[in-house]
Amino acid sequence: MIDAKMAVTAHCHHASCHHSQKLDLVKLCDRFGPDAPATADDLIPTLKCAMCGGKSVGLIYSPDSTPNAYRKATE
Repeated sequence: MIDAKMAVTAHCHHASCHHSQKLDLVKLCDRFGPDAPATADDLIPTLKCAMCGGKSVGLIYSPDSTPNAYRKATE
């Protein structure tokens, strides 16, 4: 995901919070290793909201959105 310039954003589902934060994939790689799985099922149990401490968190995976990213990926 780092090489593909993916973005992973965590969102708090607590009704009074709704905080969101982009995850630092390089730090996660350093902490868990380059071969660690990064699916929602793997990451969500390790996360909690930085604002309210809630454990009800969701993830959004976003592809590289820089201009021409799709063209570069298909070459």
